[in-house]
Amino acid sequence: MSMTQQATPAVDTPPAPGQKQSDGRTRQRPLALRLLARPEVGVFLGAVAVLVFFLFTAPPVRDGSSMANILYQSSTIGIMALPVALLMIGGEFDLSAGVAVITSALTASMLSYQLTLNVWVGVIVALLVSLAIGAFNGWLLVKTGLPSFLVTLGTFLILQGVNLAVTKLVTENVATDDISDMDGFAQAQKLFASTFNVGGVNVKITVVWWLVFAALATWVLLRTKYGNWIFAAGGNKHSARAVGVPVTFTKISLFMLVGFGAWFVGMHQLFSFNTVQSGEGVGQELIYIAAAVIGGCLLTGGYGSAIGPVFGAFMFGMVQQGIVYAGWNPDWFKAFLGVMLLGAVLINLWVQRTATRR
Repeated sequence: MSMTQQATPAVDTPPAPGQKQSDGRTRQRPLALRLLARPEVGVFLGAVAVLVFFLFTAPPVRDGSSMANILYQSSTIGIMALPVALLMIGGEFDLSAGVAVITSALTASMLSYQLTLNVWVGVIVALLVSLAIGAFNGWLLVKTGLPSFLVTLGTFLILQGVNLAVTKLVTENVATDDISDMDGFAQAQKLFASTFNVGGVNVKITVVWWLVFAALATWVLLRTKYGNWIFAAGGNKHSARAVGVPVTFTKISLFMLVGFGAWFVGMHQLFSFNTVQSGEGVGQELIYIAAAVIGGCLLTGGYGSAIGPVFGAFMFGMVQQGIVYAGWNPDWFKAFLGVMLLGAVLINLWVQRTATRR
């Protein structure tokens, strides 16, 4: 470009009526590619495909009660998958999430029963314990700089051992005592594990809580400053700090959100079955992480949504129950799970490249 051309002021010509201004990148990219660049679109299409598949191969799925059961299974995964997804967007993940659910339930049950307290006392103390576990994970991460894999793997092993050892020490058994006849149980059960009727179909309250938490998480990510902090901390924490993002607070609070999710699911299990097996929860953390990955979250952080894990959890529930309704060997669930996970990773990789294409 010549000096004369550089000195000539640009003249903005208003677009003709009916025309819209757009840059070259937007004009060159088809609408379909722009939609696929959304982290939740791919898993939504996958969830629809899985649903249609089982509607044809497993006729019982078409029944309202069967679908309610599928939604219930999905909700118990999805409630935990949401904070796990936010944590992954923030650039970390938590391997202790599965056993933390059981730790929460054991705390509430044993404290209430052994001390003959109102169960709400145990519920509140369990919440404080769960938040403290999350805060410890986040604090240790930011203070040491260790990868979240190592920090939460250590917490996972500690909690697994404590769950078993303390339960045997206190109850002389591997399970807690039945608390269904204790004060406050009926009210707590109504909040965490009740059932309501919709058109003659019984639906678990966890389905409602799952959708409420998903809406709240979506609003936080897209409409609040904290949501921007999550994306920034997960994308590049050093750059985020340079522009004033409180990375330490963000990461610790995200681990505490996982603790809150573990508490809620733990309370649901306790008030659904009245007792808790201390050895449960191992392996569930992989289910939560897989649901978030299938939902469009990247292990590298800085990318994802709250809606995607909702569809990811629904796919899990659909496959888990669909195999049973189809009369197949339930051992195939793990195979389906592996296929879905690998497929989601490959799709997410393609979507990421598409989204950053110039």
